[in-house]
Amino acid sequence: MVACVPDEEEELMASAQYLHQKMREIRTSGRIISNEHVAVMAALNITHEMLQAGAEQEESGDLTPRLRSVREKVEAALNESNQLEL
Repeated sequence: MVACVPDEEEELMASAQYLHQKMREIRTSGRIISNEHVAVMAALNITHEMLQAGAEQEESGDLTPRLRSVREKVEAALNESNQLEL
């Protein structure tokens, strides 16, 4: 169960369906078995898609403040992760 405000329920369901589809695609590729690895790969793929879409919108000047904020958080997390590996 995931809590959300009633007017965002449809968007949450669409997000869950999209994630499920991506996880199924990864699982059927046969290279990744564990649910945890499938979930991480799906998250990385979706994040990559989002960042690509954001870059395209940024080039056209249509990047919304919310998408910019999400992109900045993802970039900060990636930078922090890279620093931990060094």
